[in-house]
Amino acid sequence: MLFLLNLLGVLVVVGILFLISPNKKKIKWKSLLMLFIVELFITWFMLGTKVGSWTINQIASFFTWLISCANQGISFVFPSVMANPTVDFFFSALLPIIFIITFFDILSYFGILTWIIDKVGWLISKISGLPKLESFFSIQMMFLGNTEALAVIRQQMMVLKDNRLLTFGIMSMSSISGSIIGAYLSMVPATYVFSAIPLNCLNALLLASILNPIDVSKEEDIVYVPPKEERKDFFSTISNSMLVGIQMVIVIMAMVIGYVALTACLNGILGFIVHGLTIQKIFSIIFSPFAYLLGLSGHDAMYVAQLMGIKITTNEFVAMMDLKTKLNVLAPHTKAVATTFLTSFANFSTVGMIYGTFNSILGEDKSRIIGKNVWKLLVSGMAVSLLSAMFVGLFVW
Repeated sequence: MLFLLNLLGVLVVVGILFLISPNKKKIKWKSLLMLFIVELFITWFMLGTKVGSWTINQIASFFTWLISCANQGISFVFPSVMANPTVDFFFSALLPIIFIITFFDILSYFGILTWIIDKVGWLISKISGLPKLESFFSIQMMFLGNTEALAVIRQQMMVLKDNRLLTFGIMSMSSISGSIIGAYLSMVPATYVFSAIPLNCLNALLLASILNPIDVSKEEDIVYVPPKEERKDFFSTISNSMLVGIQMVIVIMAMVIGYVALTACLNGILGFIVHGLTIQKIFSIIFSPFAYLLGLSGHDAMYVAQLMGIKITTNEFVAMMDLKTKLNVLAPHTKAVATTFLTSFANFSTVGMIYGTFNSILGEDKSRIIGKNVWKLLVSGMAVSLLSAMFVGLFVW
């Protein structure tokens, strides 16, 4: 019975997204069906085979190596901070952006990244029938994270129309950053973290195609390559990349501080009106029906709904710390769906991070497309997390 409820949840989430889609006639159902089939295969491959688990771990190791390289630079400037057992979010997640942007800009300079975008994007787009750049971006988000992935394709974004820019904003709600995978693994089971990463990225592509369906002509479905006359020398390029990186760090930091502080302020006001009332509790009530659709019942359903409320209003770290204390008493299915749901950046502060990144890369005029569609970003982020958890839940009981 609970399995059927879990399966029904997938249909309900997709149905809700369809109902609120502004352009239902443009939705490419054949492409979405192909993505569903691919996701079911990937979930089985990762959770049911040793080869799948090994593959994901190898990919994660590469990005962990990138972060360790970034940490060498950070340690040179802040040796006492990086020597501590626990490192603040600013040093562990934000400062590595500087090196990651530089590394991938070097790949772009030599044409390696543009080649990968074209080939990998072509493969995914052939399977899904969706555009190359969007298809590659969904894969790129697996370990880079939203802000880093957006920065890497910033030259591509500068020539896109607003409707496609919105697609990238919507998809960006569903990523994580390779720099914080280690923090996740210290709190929740690694198997479900690594299962959530690719599922989130494919679901981001799938749901963006429902919430913001667009037609991309063959002429537009290309990888933008800057003219030779715009190409700077190598050292100017990497120096500029580092400056872009630190600018993004400052903008993102400001947005995160502001949104977390606003949440605390709102909780204070709500608590004054009704004792003990918080925005987290309100959202846990709103999400409780979806917790049951994850194939949960009774106390487990209400507990996971509470985690959902904590995640969207603060962040996944706070929710994971709470989940960590209860892992030993939860059923395998509950642990699987809860961990998978929490493994993403989908919350209010992430909207600020995405807006800040767009503002930093494209300027205020272009970033307004995010400000006008905040609800689409939030709905997509939560729907992606739900779908990923539901897919994993089908295979773990």
